[in-house]
Amino acid sequence: MNVLTSNFDTYAKGFLGTVELTVYSSALALLLGFVMASFRVAPVGSLRAFGAVWVAVLRNTPLTLLFFAVLLGLPRFGLVLPFQVFAVLALGCYTSAFICEALRSGINTVPKGQGEAARSLGMTFAQTLTLVVLPQAFRSVIPPVGSTLIALAKNSAIAGAFSVTELLGTYKTLSELGYNIVWTFVWIAVGYLIITLTISALFNLMERHWGVVR
Repeated sequence: MNVLTSNFDTYAKGFLGTVELTVYSSALALLLGFVMASFRVAPVGSLRAFGAVWVAVLRNTPLTLLFFAVLLGLPRFGLVLPFQVFAVLALGCYTSAFICEALRSGINTVPKGQGEAARSLGMTFAQTLTLVVLPQAFRSVIPPVGSTLIALAKNSAIAGAFSVTELLGTYKTLSELGYNIVWTFVWIAVGYLIITLTISALFNLMERHWGVVR
């Protein structure tokens, strides 16, 4: 227990760093995922192709390699930002590909007649998607989106290898101070459990309110 009590500030700093990475990356992933899902079902071929390439490239690229590309590659092109911002970009873009496919699967569950009826009323594609299709699709994609964001929270541990303050990285400091490595990781695991169980509880609540009744 003294590992936690004697180093609470270190754990708290790492915990808050992971929470910030998770929140900001989740917001970016949801935004990009929505945009790419819209592209993938758009009537414009070039948009569908762009969405398909985005998903194919990011889903099949190791996240660590993407971190290297963003944190070490972008500064070579003159884009210099804090490492935390680069980490958010890497995590958000990577996760957006999975969010996109979850949303697209939900969109595909909505009967085509719904979209056809909306278009017959004079609605544009954007209006049909946001007012008719997505509200229905949202109900069926709550569980997979929640699972994806839980995976994002755990994937944020990679950021520690790139000088970004996060929970897993606290083990380096505590190991150098001579603390028992086993208990160090036990309290790190507890921190991740708090984060992931909070996300799970939030999405369970959303599913009870809006989920599809089976």
